[in-house]
Amino acid sequence: MAAQPRSALVTGSSGGLGLAVAESLAAAGFHIVLHGLDEAAAMQPTTVALAQRHGIDAVYCQADLADLAAVDRLIQVAHDAFGGPDVVVNNAVVRHFAPVEELALADWERSLAVNLTAPLRIIQLALPGMRARDFGRIVNLSSQYAQRGARNRVDYVTTKTGILGLTRTVALETAGTGITCNAVSPGTLPTPAIAARIAVLAAARHLSHDDAVREYMKERQPSGRFVELADVGAAIVFLCGPAGRDITGAVIPIDGGWSAA
Repeated sequence: MAAQPRSALVTGSSGGLGLAVAESLAAAGFHIVLHGLDEAAAMQPTTVALAQRHGIDAVYCQADLADLAAVDRLIQVAHDAFGGPDVVVNNAVVRHFAPVEELALADWERSLAVNLTAPLRIIQLALPGMRARDFGRIVNLSSQYAQRGARNRVDYVTTKTGILGLTRTVALETAGTGITCNAVSPGTLPTPAIAARIAVLAAARHLSHDDAVREYMKERQPSGRFVELADVGAAIVFLCGPAGRDITGAVIPIDGGWSAA
């Protein structure tokens, strides 16, 4: 009897990196639970297209991860749809830009809720099923800012550092089983926010787009180029496959040499 296809939940997957990771996992044969803040009707074309492209099933759940009841509902959707999830990718994130003394406590608390408490709760709810099946892959998205400080990003730096502690603890508590827990730490990605900053830089210094990218990367990635979203997805697919069974508790940089600088 053929093995049942496994399922993957990717938080923050209505677009950007999360959707690219979901695309990679779907191409590898995983059923997909997409998640975001968008209305379900707005996400229906994306969900249907993803399923049709890869011959898998896909569902979408709208949930604000700052609300623990919504986190619980998200996992229930994964259970109802696929009896899973077999794979969890904690990708959703919020961030605020302000000096330490000016950051509103409400913003700090939302960052803690979405970036740390929600991943913990998702793992808590997913682990019993993973243990019962003796298979599970948990991938937490961290950042190069988990390895160093950064001005005006105290909530992001703190929570991305915290996710490494969560990753290592879960890895130790599941060691010797069919479950792994790792962190992936991407460098600079071609997100809309970054593209906007590069456009401003190009206009201010009268640079071509390519020259502006290289200038922007000078203090970041020695490669001088963006990390491709699909490459991050491919690395996560590898971790979720048989060859990833003994990679656990690791922090895997995909950063064009940034972590080596």
